[in-house]
Amino acid sequence: MYARIKTLCEKKGISIAFLERELELPRGSIYKWGKNEPGVIKVQKVANYFKVTMEDLLKKKECE
Repeated sequence: MYARIKTLCEKKGISIAFLERELELPRGSIYKWGKNEPGVIKVQKVANYFKVTMEDLLKKKECE
């Protein structure tokens, strides 16, 4: 999921740190999602920000 979020950030021209600040997530939390499972509410916040579904973030195929 981290890789997909990183790709979405790059397409939007923002950093992951910026995204975390925008969504009021703790610094470094999205990076940790590469190793740990985030809570549903946090995933939904990211999905809403990028206007994608949670399933798009969670599936193995890259988001387009």
